[in-house]
Amino acid sequence: MVGTANGSRTPVTPRQAFSVVNGGQDPGLRSGPGSIAGSDCGGMEFTREEVDALLNVKIRTKDKFNLKEKCEIMMDYIKKLRMCVKWFQDFEGELSFEHQKLKKLFESAENKSNEMERLMNAKEEELNSIVEELRTNYSVLQEQFWKQETEKLVAIESLMTEKNARMTAEKSQASLTEDLEKALRESSSSNQKILSLNDMYKRLQEYNTSLQQYNSKLQTELNQTSETLNKVEREKAAFMENLSNLRGYHESQQDQLVSTKASLEESLKLKDALASEVGCLRGDLHQVREDRDRQLLLVEDLTTQVVQYKECTGKSAAELGNLTSRSIELEATCALQTDTIKRLQEQVDIAEKQLEISDLSSTETKAEYDEQKRVNSELQILLAEAESKVIEGEALRKKMHNTILELKGNIRVFCRVRPYLLDDDAENETKTVSFPTTTEAIGRGIEVVQHGQTHPFMFDKVFTPQSSQEEVFVEISQLVQSALDGYKVCVFAYGQTGSGKTHTMMGTPGSYDDKGIIPRSLEQIFEARQKLKDQGWKYEMQVSMLEIYNETIRDLLSSNKSCSTDSGNKQQYAIKHDPNGNTHVSDLTIVDVRSSKEVSFLLNRAAQSRSVGKTQMNEQSSRSHFVFTLRISGVNETMEQQVHGVLNLIDLAGSERLSKSGSTGDRLKETQAINKSLSSLSDVIFALAKKEEHIPFRNSKLTYLLQPCLGGDSKTLMVVNVSPAPSSVNESLCSLRFAARVNACEISIPRRQTSMRYLEPRLSYG
Repeated sequence: MVGTANGSRTPVTPRQAFSVVNGGQDPGLRSGPGSIAGSDCGGMEFTREEVDALLNVKIRTKDKFNLKEKCEIMMDYIKKLRMCVKWFQDFEGELSFEHQKLKKLFESAENKSNEMERLMNAKEEELNSIVEELRTNYSVLQEQFWKQETEKLVAIESLMTEKNARMTAEKSQASLTEDLEKALRESSSSNQKILSLNDMYKRLQEYNTSLQQYNSKLQTELNQTSETLNKVEREKAAFMENLSNLRGYHESQQDQLVSTKASLEESLKLKDALASEVGCLRGDLHQVREDRDRQLLLVEDLTTQVVQYKECTGKSAAELGNLTSRSIELEATCALQTDTIKRLQEQVDIAEKQLEISDLSSTETKAEYDEQKRVNSELQILLAEAESKVIEGEALRKKMHNTILELKGNIRVFCRVRPYLLDDDAENETKTVSFPTTTEAIGRGIEVVQHGQTHPFMFDKVFTPQSSQEEVFVEISQLVQSALDGYKVCVFAYGQTGSGKTHTMMGTPGSYDDKGIIPRSLEQIFEARQKLKDQGWKYEMQVSMLEIYNETIRDLLSSNKSCSTDSGNKQQYAIKHDPNGNTHVSDLTIVDVRSSKEVSFLLNRAAQSRSVGKTQMNEQSSRSHFVFTLRISGVNETMEQQVHGVLNLIDLAGSERLSKSGSTGDRLKETQAINKSLSSLSDVIFALAKKEEHIPFRNSKLTYLLQPCLGGDSKTLMVVNVSPAPSSVNESLCSLRFAARVNACEISIPRRQTSMRYLEPRLSYG
């Protein structure tokens, strides 16, 4: 530290060059001409080398017996030591001042960093609220659009009805006109007969009177018809005016929709701008944190230096005390002998050893710092390796998960027994379904009693009437995960009418805990997609829904409902299988989806269009086979990999006996078509079980649609639903025997549809 004339202090680096030996000073190192008041150092500066040289000075005289000269030299040496100690004290005070200054700078930087973080959180919350509001507006506009489309269809149907009524009125008017012309011709012929036959005048006069009455009646009817026609014309004009108003309203709604889309685009741009602003704020926050880290490192270095200088100062103070006592002894007794000088020399040697020890401790501290730095770098390397191992572990999990499912069997069979209903009259009749409790059969066995004879069955899993929807889905969730991993998966429910198939697949509308397999599968897929997004995966989802009714395919998502339900419709939905085992239905509506809520909306829309009817076995019986298909396309640009998965969830129509269902008319035709398609499914299963060369997939639309699931490389699961009612024991046995045949089938090993390239432009399914 260097003193100035005005008493200010200037920081000095510990490695600055100077010279103080033998009372000499380097003029070029002074920062001011003055000296510190009350001290003898005179603004001098010291380096470590000069301190070492000062401590290593050995007092030598020409005459070793000249004690006066030795005392003068010793006093000069003590003076230099005092100057060095004073300089160390001043330098320590300056370091403390710099330490406090850096501490304040660090606190201000930390406060600024916290403030920036709070601002960033506020911006992020504001952005999330804006996005949520935009999603709400989009849902409201979508509902309004569908409502307007429905009103438009109703108006078109009303117009067709009015048009038919008008054509009927015109035909009636033409027939009345022909009758009038005929009456006029008869009247003229009658007048001619009156002129030629005077003797028959009276009779002709009466006949003429009757003809005139008939003519007046016709005139009256003609006038009424004209009034009716005018009324129809007025109604037509009013309807055309109403239609024009509806068109104008539709155009205004279209303009409003366009403006809303424009506002939505502006909001998206605003979102991007806010996102960029958040990115800038995060960059600033990162820069502030880096500055804070640098300040922390600087503070640590300075703290280390302060500790080192404190150690040196403490040692120097101890040495100074020893030297002071020695100088006092020398001043008091100048006639000391050679042994006293030797003792002082030994003390100096001890001080040198202590200094060497302090140097070694500083070297060890530096070595420990280097070791800690090396350990830190090794930990960073281990962290990077751990992250890579996490990615490898996820890939291994997928591989092991699908290997386990393949080892369990490609066509797996679950059995579910529905609870007793009020109509089953379970209290008055003997129970026919039981579940064995042996170690081998628990959770997998079921027994059916018929005419006193017990029929045991074993499946991959058996659910009792007390099993919840969640317990059923837990066993199926692994298959659903395989669809995200790039496999084709098929789950279909089979059983008699009223056994709970639709409840298993769809659940109870409006009940969260009673949701079926389809809504729970969608929730799992979209939640897994969000988690895999952090690993670099991006997924696109497409949904289609159809039903097979009386061996005819119906598109349940088609906007043209009149065409899709008209039995005379000439449009044909052809089933096609490509070489990769993928199934496509021509002209089928396929919708891109981004959330489970969108799929739920489409499911409700399809449920309203599905064919249901009442039979003696079920109030709301499904009269068609319902097929829900979810196509999944995933790409990971980091791994340069893409996958294509398909999830087919099928609710088959219920099998029933005509004698029990009481079906007649259209219901009879529906029942015959359902039983025929299920019989074709049985033929296919039996042929697969026997490993026959020809499998009759083309015998029905259902088996041809399920060909890749039953005979291809798909992971297939059948959930056979059973009614516990004693009156249904025959149908339950038939269903369980069929399920046992299915469980014995062996098909190809499932293949994961993946490739090491980026996605090509996606083609629309047709």
